[in-house]
Amino acid sequence: MKVVVTGVGVTLPRAASAQSLLNAAARGAVPVDPQDRIGKKGLRYKDRATQLAYCAADVTLRDAGLLDDSGLTVPDASIGVVASSNFGNVDTVTGALDTIAAETTMGTSPMDLPNASSNVIATSVAIRFGLRGPNMMVCNGATSGLDAVFWAANMVAAGRVSRVLVLGVEPDNEAVRKLLGGRRTVDGAIGLVVEHADAAAERNAGALATVGRYIRTGGVRECVDRLSGSDGAEPALLQLPETNAAAPAELLAGVPQYDLGKTWGVTSGALGVMQCVATVGWFADRGEGPVYLLAGGDDDDATAGLVLRRAEVAG
Repeated sequence: MKVVVTGVGVTLPRAASAQSLLNAAARGAVPVDPQDRIGKKGLRYKDRATQLAYCAADVTLRDAGLLDDSGLTVPDASIGVVASSNFGNVDTVTGALDTIAAETTMGTSPMDLPNASSNVIATSVAIRFGLRGPNMMVCNGATSGLDAVFWAANMVAAGRVSRVLVLGVEPDNEAVRKLLGGRRTVDGAIGLVVEHADAAAERNAGALATVGRYIRTGGVRECVDRLSGSDGAEPALLQLPETNAAAPAELLAGVPQYDLGKTWGVTSGALGVMQCVATVGWFADRGEGPVYLLAGGDDDDATAGLVLRRAEVAG
């Protein structure tokens, strides 16, 4: 069964479209202000990761034709949510723990504690937009973003739901920088909608890309070999894992390679989703041929690989 991408959304400094992801210069950019994107309503007491996810969800659902000013354009139970973030609400969690250590549990805010749950981003997005399909939060280290895309596509392929909103978000704040030794994250969110091709056709939605094979291996070289062996065609573009910029170029001579982490800072759980959206932008700029997306390097627990192709019929 064919699973396609029918919408994308970008909430990043100095990038407003999928086409700009591979070429944008993020240094010195003004941080995203969620209030400017979606208004103040509903942002109070929400951590930055959730606020950024709200912005990406809004623009992605609209791009896919699933949301307009009147609300959802399809049944609410037909849309699921899968979000990926490794640092999402760490500021809320560490703040609550610091308060408990310095005072007592009674010193914590009742408005903050619900946000300490690891699935707060996915569930908050579902509640805000009324998405009643399956809901999942992925916090799986370096491969998290591609894992999220896989689980969303798997839900669609299994008939659990017609379409899934996939989000990748990583915030930049003091708590996150402390964990990263002072490094900054992407401080933004990316979204895409994966959908059953028949469901997209029923509502006359154009496909932006086709989701191909996903695999997990013990390293980058093995991942590239297995994708090449199963896919039947060498890639026209390679998206590099964040922690392994030295991809096996000897296996892919002449293939353009992109490392989004070099532009955007630590992308972590947002990387795989960013790679997918950047690839859609590459297709929109007339890129041809399969694209291999890689997340997780040789020093990580695993390497995930995903193939995206330009949709056969667009429009």
